Amino acid sequence: MAKCKKCMRILTHDEIALYKRMVNRGASEFLCLTCFSEYFGASEKVLKEKIEMFKEAGCSLF
Repeated sequence: MAKCKKCMRILTHDEIALYKRMVNRGASEFLCLTCFSEYFGASEKVLKEKIEMFKEAGCSLF
């Protein structure tokens, strides 16, 4: 089970996929949606919309 490298919360598949898609496909450490939104300076709502956009586009990471 992967955990957020900042707050240690257990991550969802979508959180891991978003991190890989937007930061580094080869990453082995990840951020949860809350910590990722702080890191990127974007709201969690915007990141959730990105997740849905990538899913609809057929991104294989999701």
